[in-house]
Amino acid sequence: MLADRFRVGTNLLFFQVAVLSLFFSIGVHTSAEETDLRNVILITLDGLRGEEVFSGADQRLMTADNGVQDPEGLKTKYWRPSPAKRRELLMPFLWQRCQSADGWIAGDTERDSFVQVTNGHYFSYPGYNEMLCGVADPDVDSNNKRYNRNITVLEWLHALPGYAGKVAAYCSWDVFPYIINDRRSGIPVNAGWQPLERGRAERIQLLNAVAEQLFRQWEGVRYDVFTALGAIEEIRTHQPRVLFVALGETDDWAHEGHYDRYLTAAHQNDEFIRMLWDTTQTLPQYRNKTMFLITSDHGRGNGRREWRGHGESYPGSERCWIAAFGSHLEARGMDRQGRYELAQIAATVAAYLGHDFTSTRDGIHPPLPIVRSVPHPSSPN
Repeated sequence: MLADRFRVGTNLLFFQVAVLSLFFSIGVHTSAEETDLRNVILITLDGLRGEEVFSGADQRLMTADNGVQDPEGLKTKYWRPSPAKRRELLMPFLWQRCQSADGWIAGDTERDSFVQVTNGHYFSYPGYNEMLCGVADPDVDSNNKRYNRNITVLEWLHALPGYAGKVAAYCSWDVFPYIINDRRSGIPVNAGWQPLERGRAERIQLLNAVAEQLFRQWEGVRYDVFTALGAIEEIRTHQPRVLFVALGETDDWAHEGHYDRYLTAAHQNDEFIRMLWDTTQTLPQYRNKTMFLITSDHGRGNGRREWRGHGESYPGSERCWIAAFGSHLEARGMDRQGRYELAQIAATVAAYLGHDFTSTRDGIHPPLPIVRSVPHPSSPN
């Protein structure tokens, strides 16, 4: 019965996504004035392993004992002898952009490129705190809903001239209002199964009506499609300069041991990233002035059962990956022999916008070498 309810809900969800994608593709242009100010779209795919990002589907895990309902069908869809072909099947848009003239990606251990999580816990709240605050906090050691004492780069930017009301977050996991500390920062954070509120009324009402009727696999994590489409509405109607989009299904399907659904979620997330990118390219504020920065909060174990989990007892959880594409990047292509930390994300967001986040407290990691760490002339002081 549970599986039947899930299939019914999932089929309805996919139908609505198709309808909404067509519906949303009409009339997207804006009359906003052209501006030289830069923008950042930061996207996270919770717990998505670098193994799948760089090598595609893992044939060892396409088995019934890993929750795969149709192993042969899954292999037909995602398995090819070449790792490059497999990764492009799984995440075609990410690899199209990262292999273009304006893309960069790091964390492929086969190229001796490593992105390290530094907090020592290798699970979500510590990972997102490290990523958004630029430094790990030893006191952030659980996923409990506690308001973050640390100031994220989102909150810091929101307080600068020119950014008030121009920073927003859309997140599938309901702990993000606490991580970002929406109560203190004033940043609008739409998370979990919270109804969408910002956007064109008829679209928001339709999305909320669909969400209300669906079977909920997890009470604390909504399906990523609502997070992504809510973020697209935010872009179209409020045009934030900094948008954080945190997708979550990859981690939750992995924990449940469904490798087919884990791959499906990664593939769908790639499509959501494409939709977000295509939306920005229709708007003068974003076109040729925007960086997409994409990463994960932690890695996972590497084994027939270990892939389901992550943490201190799962070797490989300390490794993740970072991708970027858009205008004005200083480094391009597939990184080789680089050594980076997840904590560099925060200063990278600020540096691309022309600000120095490292000066706000001791220990903040420097920006990635994909952006200059000095202000550009068009940024506010």
